[in-house]
Amino acid sequence: MVAEPNKPGNGDKPPGAEPRAPRGGFRSRRNRPSPDSSDSMREGQEQELTEKVVFINRSAKVVKGGRRFNFSALVVVGDKRGRVGVGLGKAGEVADAIRKGGELARTQMVGVSLKDATIPHEVFYHFCGAKVLLRPASPGTGIIAGKTVRAVLESAGVKDVLTKSMGSKNAANVVKATLNALLSLRLREDIYQGRGLEIKKVPPPTPPGVTPAAPEAPLPPAS
Repeated sequence: MVAEPNKPGNGDKPPGAEPRAPRGGFRSRRNRPSPDSSDSMREGQEQELTEKVVFINRSAKVVKGGRRFNFSALVVVGDKRGRVGVGLGKAGEVADAIRKGGELARTQMVGVSLKDATIPHEVFYHFCGAKVLLRPASPGTGIIAGKTVRAVLESAGVKDVLTKSMGSKNAANVVKATLNALLSLRLREDIYQGRGLEIKKVPPPTPPGVTPAAPEAPLPPAS
C-alpha cells in the first residue's frame, strides 16, 4: 500500500506555515490591563465597612391597573474606627433600595471624636421631634441603647455608652439626632489647642495610707 500524502486538514501544518504557540503556554502580559492600586485599596476599605439596615418602609400608589409599591431603606455604614455615614435609598425593590442607601451612606461618611471605647463627654441633641441623650460609660458597660441608636454607635466604633431616646420614635429622625450628637463631641486636646493653652499633667492620686515620697534634693555642684 502507498501511504497517502498528509493533508492540511489531517492536523499537519502546510509547508511554510508559521508555528503557533501551544495552548496554555506563556503569553505576553504587555496587552493585559495592569491592576490599579487605587481600586484595590478602595475595595479593601469597602470590605472593612459594616452596613446595617435600620428601617425599611413600603409605600403604595393606587393606579388604574392596581397598586404600585415603592420601598425606602435607611442604611448606616461605618468602619468602627470613628467614621460613620447614613443614607436613604428608594427603589421599586427592597434589594435595590438597600444598595442605593449603602452607596449614599458611603459617600456621606464623616468622622467623629471618640475617647478610647466611649465618648469624651455627655451630649444632648434633638432633631425635629426626636431627642437623644448620650453619656460616657466605664469599660465593660456595653452599649445601652435601642436598635436605632445602637446601629449608629456600633458603626462609629463606640463600645461603652449610656443612651436615652426621648420624643419621636421616627427612625430617620432618631438616626439623624444620634449622628449630629456624635458630630458635636469635642476632645479636650482640641479645645485646648483652639484656645492656645497647654494641658497640665496632673500626678496620679496616692492610695490612702501611703505617704507621698518627698522630692529628691538637688545634688551640690561639683567643685
